[in-house]
Amino acid sequence: MEKQNSKPYNPQEIEAKIYQIWEKSGYFNPDNLPLKKNAKPFCIIMPPPNANGSLHVGHAVFVTLQDIMIRYHRMRGDKTLWLPGADHAGFETQVVFDKKLEKEGLSRFQIPNEQLYKEIMEFTLANKKTMEDQLRKLGASCDWSREKFTLDKDIIKIVYETFEKLKQDGLLYQGQRIVNWCPKHQTSLSDLEVKYVEREDPFYYIKYGPLELGTVRLETKFGDTAVAVKPKDKRYQKYVGQEIEIETLLGKRKIKVIADEAVDMEFGTGVVKITPAHDPDDFEVWQRHKSEMPAPIQVIDRFGKLTDKAGPYKGMKVLKARKIIAEDMAKANLLDPTKTDHHYKHNVAVCYKCGSLIEPMILDNQWFIKTTAKPKKGKLSLRDAAVKAVKKGEIKFVSKRFEKIFFHWMKNLKDWNISRQIPWGIKIPDSQDVFDTWFSSGQWPFATLKTTGKNDFKTFYPTSVMETAWDILFFWVARMIMFGLYCTGKEPFKYVYIHGLVRDKDRQKMSKSKGNVVDPLGIVKEQGADALRMSLVFGTGAGNDIVVSEDKVIAQKRFANKLWQASKFVLTNLGKNFDSKIKEPKYSKNDKWILKELEKTVKKVTEDIDKFRFHEAAQEIYQFFWHKFCDKTIEDVKIRIREKTKNAQIGKFTLLTVLSNSLKLLHPFLPFITEEIYQKLPIKNKKKCLMIEEWPNTNFKF
Repeated sequence: MEKQNSKPYNPQEIEAKIYQIWEKSGYFNPDNLPLKKNAKPFCIIMPPPNANGSLHVGHAVFVTLQDIMIRYHRMRGDKTLWLPGADHAGFETQVVFDKKLEKEGLSRFQIPNEQLYKEIMEFTLANKKTMEDQLRKLGASCDWSREKFTLDKDIIKIVYETFEKLKQDGLLYQGQRIVNWCPKHQTSLSDLEVKYVEREDPFYYIKYGPLELGTVRLETKFGDTAVAVKPKDKRYQKYVGQEIEIETLLGKRKIKVIADEAVDMEFGTGVVKITPAHDPDDFEVWQRHKSEMPAPIQVIDRFGKLTDKAGPYKGMKVLKARKIIAEDMAKANLLDPTKTDHHYKHNVAVCYKCGSLIEPMILDNQWFIKTTAKPKKGKLSLRDAAVKAVKKGEIKFVSKRFEKIFFHWMKNLKDWNISRQIPWGIKIPDSQDVFDTWFSSGQWPFATLKTTGKNDFKTFYPTSVMETAWDILFFWVARMIMFGLYCTGKEPFKYVYIHGLVRDKDRQKMSKSKGNVVDPLGIVKEQGADALRMSLVFGTGAGNDIVVSEDKVIAQKRFANKLWQASKFVLTNLGKNFDSKIKEPKYSKNDKWILKELEKTVKKVTEDIDKFRFHEAAQEIYQFFWHKFCDKTIEDVKIRIREKTKNAQIGKFTLLTVLSNSLKLLHPFLPFITEEIYQKLPIKNKKKCLMIEEWPNTNFKF
């Protein structure tokens, strides 16, 4: 290498320059690749990062894993496409923007929707540009000419077409339904966006005429429309179908006793109050007993406060009201405080973003997709078609445990509420609401390939691999499978590779509150993208949690420097005019040994990548290069060069052979440094870029 490069490897000096070389070459675009006839397609659709902030370390994980596959298949001679994109991210972006406004002393409820939409769009597009620059810094070799955004007009057109198809097939309905309502964000959420946390609350026993029942939610009692018991519960059979008179804080009233199988005889007293407006299970009971019960009564409003139906408690927040109502009921002898269990543990639904208590609430004109009903023009429901595709092996999960989780979730699938009461997103036709962001992103694989302006859908669909994080297996992967099969008749991808959570050195989940969040771009600036990438894949199998620590990154920076220094030794001793074409080299015993080891390594690394064992491939080439090539072969050839033995020249040829092939094997993992070294190799018929070199074969003649 040149004199100025005699110092330790400095990634800051080469990474930006190398990325420019790649982009200018045009080889990120599969249409520009020097392919053989009948080259197989290989395609990954990038999970579109949310365009609402900087990339985090989870993004660095997916960039690393997907770029490894893309660079490998490109070198294997496949017609390789990695299609990038960005997600408007609906509710997620709304939450981020709300926090921004809060810091400025503002609220989105003070801003007209049209103006608010414009402001969020400007915010999103600015973040989108930042995010794309960060993807470049991480080495993402995606085809920027095909980049898509979930709010592109042609994408929205496809989203509307799917909406209309669902409607025509009888899989879409609009009506008054109970939804999960977040009082803070003022929107409904899907079942998947509800988090359950264990809480300890008082469990009260209240008197309902001749009956006694247990409940946590005293504040909803003003909305009770029935009392229910198990049909076979002999204790209460004489009351079934009867109206009983009860005393309440608002005076006397009558309420009917009904029988329903959903009641658990062992819970509390075996009698439960039915509040259809504020409990999803009670809503279903009402659906079954409409002829016996009055319409639901809403006693909690959208802001989590009691309505005028609660009389003097109107305007109180739920938890405050509960405490005061308990005190007042005890005074009125309507509950026995001595029976109250103050340490009752149960799971409570909260918003997955802000932790606010979810208020089940009936909203009008909500759009729902029937996930388990058969379409008018088809045999299988959305759910059953997806399950069948996985069971038949048309879609394979790399990790079987995630396949089991997929089946479990699909078994318990409910109708999907796709209405959101926020301004940011794709507007539902003839509605004030917008689509749940997962409705549009669930169509991402076919929507992107149909709108690139090329013949990409025909060439690349179904795509090859969907690689993503395990926490959106339910949100996204399952929905892509359902929509892909429903809208195209084909599975959206052949393989699903799920990566785990990113944890710190103490295996703690990363969070801002713990102060252990790692900034990937900060690491890139200090240690280089290659060191970060290698540390993320090294020692971590498919689906396992990924431990990120400064020590791991520094260790891989040392490896990059070892590669740099070893290459410098080889290139310095070869000189610029080295003859890389020796017809019949007479290898020494040591030369033959390293070439055999290289052959084994090529076989193992190739097999590992083909089987998604990226961690094993990384460790294999690491061990080979450092402990076999550097520790043994380079040291052996050093002696031969110094002593000017007859086979010193053959030793140099061996060094070049092993180095050039090692660079190819390492390129998917350490793309920047390997490309920089490759550009300096004194070999004939060298390609314009290492990234389009042919993957090493095992035909080494020795």
